[in-house]
Amino acid sequence: MQSSLLQFKSAASVPQASKTSGHETVTRRARRPAILLSSRILFYPKPPRSVQPTANPNAYKILVVDDDPDIVELLEYNLRKEGYEVASAPDGRKALEIAPQFGPDIILLDVMMPNLDGIAACRQLREMPKFKETYIIFLTARAEEFSEVAAFEAGADDFIAKPIKPRALMSRLAAFVRRDKDPLVQTDSIEINGLKIDRTGFAVFQNGRKINLPKKEFELLAFLAASPHKVFGREELLQNIWGNDVFVLARTVDVHVRKVREKVGDHHIQTIKGVGYKFNTDN
Repeated sequence: MQSSLLQFKSAASVPQASKTSGHETVTRRARRPAILLSSRILFYPKPPRSVQPTANPNAYKILVVDDDPDIVELLEYNLRKEGYEVASAPDGRKALEIAPQFGPDIILLDVMMPNLDGIAACRQLREMPKFKETYIIFLTARAEEFSEVAAFEAGADDFIAKPIKPRALMSRLAAFVRRDKDPLVQTDSIEINGLKIDRTGFAVFQNGRKINLPKKEFELLAFLAASPHKVFGREELLQNIWGNDVFVLARTVDVHVRKVREKVGDHHIQTIKGVGYKFNTDN
């Protein structure tokens, strides 16, 4: 029995041969290239499965502008996985060529790029009527104060420092899409990072604990929280909270922001020096 089994294994391991006109022809089965993982294991790799672009005609279009191909590939993969239609450009000059044809709803724009940097590209995009309301987010490793100021002065809506966290970026984009689809709907309450703002009851709750705010402090907090990550200048806040009929100094905004921070925490309202304030949803 053991002898027969050995003969069977030996025969199975030898390719079948046949003699033709005195010559021996050996037929071997084609195999995929193998990777030797150890002396006993051979691994036959399969090609990676690509993420196919969305076929949804109503999908939001995002233009990724960055000279780093690894970052572009990372963003394209995650964006397409979330259902967005994506195009990319390696620099600002190419972005200005692609944008009018592609018609993006959102532009992710790097600052430091060859040919034309992100600041200059943003200014030129904002000069085009088609892109005056397009949501533009700067993605950059330069987190210095002057870079943020320059970005917002050029017309940016948001500013994210590298390294990019895909999950946080996807969450921010999803929030923009929700607001963009139904901009007139104003919810009665806002809940962000344990902070609940009840518009109808003029009440604020921090992790279930009620915080009492005077009317103007509440209106300031609710106004900023209604448009998270959007930067508002002092003059714009004065007009929306205090109105044009009351004379107040720009420093009034700073004082109210300081008082709100003392009660709800410093991390909810972020200062963009030289520009203004924004509500921060990041932990």
